[in-house]
Amino acid sequence: MIDIKKFDAVIFDMDGVLIDSEPLWKIAMQEAFDSVGCSLTKTDFQKTVGLRIDEVIEYWYNETGWENATPKEVEQGIVDRMVELIQQNGDPLPGVMETTKFLNDSGIKVGLATSSYSVLIEVVLESLGIRDRFEVVHSAENEAYGKPHPAVYMTVANKLNVIVEKCLVIEDSLNGIISGRAAKMKVVCIPEKTHHPEPKLSVADFMFEEMSLFLAAIKN
Repeated sequence: MIDIKKFDAVIFDMDGVLIDSEPLWKIAMQEAFDSVGCSLTKTDFQKTVGLRIDEVIEYWYNETGWENATPKEVEQGIVDRMVELIQQNGDPLPGVMETTKFLNDSGIKVGLATSSYSVLIEVVLESLGIRDRFEVVHSAENEAYGKPHPAVYMTVANKLNVIVEKCLVIEDSLNGIISGRAAKMKVVCIPEKTHHPEPKLSVADFMFEEMSLFLAAIKN
């Protein structure tokens, strides 16, 4: 059980929390990295979950040093492909629609803090039809550092005009959990299902298998 009345705002991550986009990211990145001769495994992809896409590309460029495309060209290719995939496969994860509506109806401020770029945020929110449920939407692309740095969460709290200690974060990845905790917020983890089990996710304050169980906990 979570006493939701203790919080003035709930701030959601996006990928793997609102939408089952992690498999789509794997498709887009696999295609882009394969095109430059950088073949990555499922375990490789897990190493960079939660990072901004430019940080992911920088990481693997430093690891492999491909030559037939610039990191920026690879990045743009991934983003363009993600737009297509989200438009074709954009469905909310179980419990998302009900949870965001409950929070809106309860008068709790709702924000979005994600490592995804603004163009992808808009595609996701439009595809799911939930843009109006978020008072503040913010991308880590507008911060000097992405997650696990706390900046993106602190900025959303500031824009919502709430103190960080009164914010509850919904995350799915270790980098995201670290980001929320570093911002001095309480963190709910709803693990993304396509990754290997990660024991370190237990550093979150609360853990639920899916959003509907979180909703039941705050209703009760």
